[in-house]
Amino acid sequence: MSKDLIRNPVLRGFNPDPSIVRVGEDYYIATSTFEWFPGVQIHHSRDLRNWRLIGRPLRRPSQLNMMGDPDGCGVWAPCLTHADGRFWLIFTDVKRYGRTTVGGASGASLRDFHNYLVTCETIDGDWSDPIHLNSSGFDPSLFHDDDGRKWLVNQLWDHRPGRNRFAGIVLQAFSVAEQRLVGERKVIFEGTAIGLTEAPHLYKRDGWYYLLTAEGGTGWGHAATLARSRAIDGPYELHPDTYLLTARDRPHAPLQRAGHGDLFETADGETYIAYLCGRPLPGRGRCVLGRETAIQKLTWGADGWPRTLDGSGDPTLETPGAGLVDQPWPTTPVREDFDGTTLPIDFQWLRTPYPETIFSLTARPGFLRLYGRESLGSVFTQALVARRQQAHCYSAATRLDFEPAHFQQAAGLVCYYNGSKLHYLHVTHDDEAGKHLRVMTCTPDSPQADSFTAPIPLGAGPVDLRVEVDFERLRFGFRQAGGDWRWLPEVFDASILSDEATAPGAPNFTGAFVGMACQDMSGMATAADFDWFDYQERDYVAQWPA
Repeated sequence: MSKDLIRNPVLRGFNPDPSIVRVGEDYYIATSTFEWFPGVQIHHSRDLRNWRLIGRPLRRPSQLNMMGDPDGCGVWAPCLTHADGRFWLIFTDVKRYGRTTVGGASGASLRDFHNYLVTCETIDGDWSDPIHLNSSGFDPSLFHDDDGRKWLVNQLWDHRPGRNRFAGIVLQAFSVAEQRLVGERKVIFEGTAIGLTEAPHLYKRDGWYYLLTAEGGTGWGHAATLARSRAIDGPYELHPDTYLLTARDRPHAPLQRAGHGDLFETADGETYIAYLCGRPLPGRGRCVLGRETAIQKLTWGADGWPRTLDGSGDPTLETPGAGLVDQPWPTTPVREDFDGTTLPIDFQWLRTPYPETIFSLTARPGFLRLYGRESLGSVFTQALVARRQQAHCYSAATRLDFEPAHFQQAAGLVCYYNGSKLHYLHVTHDDEAGKHLRVMTCTPDSPQADSFTAPIPLGAGPVDLRVEVDFERLRFGFRQAGGDWRWLPEVFDASILSDEATAPGAPNFTGAFVGMACQDMSGMATAADFDWFDYQERDYVAQWPA
């Protein structure tokens, strides 16, 4: 078997909406981060097989403030390009999406999408403060034409009754001198019959403008659609096969939800597409790993259209590499000891651009201190620091030093999707049980919004908390004072931590996280200290310890 194979997905676990750019020998992929701060993940590779996370550019309050952004909102669909000696990053900050009341549809068509541009001369430098471009829709993309002009394309949102909400792809010129959009906007593509046309990217080849879009929604009907025109403002003709890549008619394909892509060329002129995909749990149809990023090689036909290598349009688990020398990155350690003064790069938090209000790595050196803030699910100041689940089977654990005084104070280990989908093994206190341990579960598809296991009394001092996940099975354990692990008897449903487990109309586009949380709903900001955090991906375990 050839070693020069790209094995998909290349970015595992909640890395959707890829935008890819090559600068010399270096490839960079930007992906959406939604309500997680800092904003936009950027991965780096030199061989298209091995990727590592190198940074998140939206990290200052002046660049991004998502406090109040609902679940599933925040940073959508970044577009990363390189021109004129600098990197250009376009993104949407979504402030409102979908339903506003539980069980109702008040204002469901009214949505707020603000599109911004930031730039930087280096990929890992301090990016500029944002320039507001427009708010007419989402998924903006910047195209640098070979005549020096720059154009913005984005999805156009239409809230009016009886209209197609996905009202097409609009084009408008961007003036570098004026740092704003100029001229009139024009709808250049209205999409195909499956609708939900979004995620536009423009390219130019042999005198043709190619427009790549995503359609069919970001679930099982997702597809990448291609059209072309001799003029940038159209009219655009569809690809003879309509869809460049999709799994919408392949229910048993290992990669599902394929769409929202970006074309790119290697230094040798070979064409590939980076696109989002999902890997459902076997037999469950839920993607707890969220939407991930895959790469696939394309070939150009005599008719001037690209296709997958076999012409089927199917997403594949493997694709030929580009003949580049293998350049693996160092393996990430299982344990994070929190001995540094900055948060390890795999971890993020929710919404706030003021991390000092929710955690510290210096208040107690060698520990991550979380300051108890608002409840789990708050869209403002929530002390939750977590990392992505990137495999169907994993083990995670942490050591917690926390002495709560009453029932409004809690801290522990959380498996989290959003405020309505989580499993939370936490330490708290009440007059009846004293200091104790229990699990709170929030489920979106149950008549009861949350449930609690029976309290387990704990002694004073630190406690180790552990979770084992095997596909849809999730189990918690704990130990104190170097004792043996004790396992809670309940087996929890890990599949609720997925896009597909949802109430109708709710935005669900992220993925499962595992991490640490602390609440103090009395407002006293009582702190919880976490000594270390382990995360290890592993093979399936058929039987867990009793």
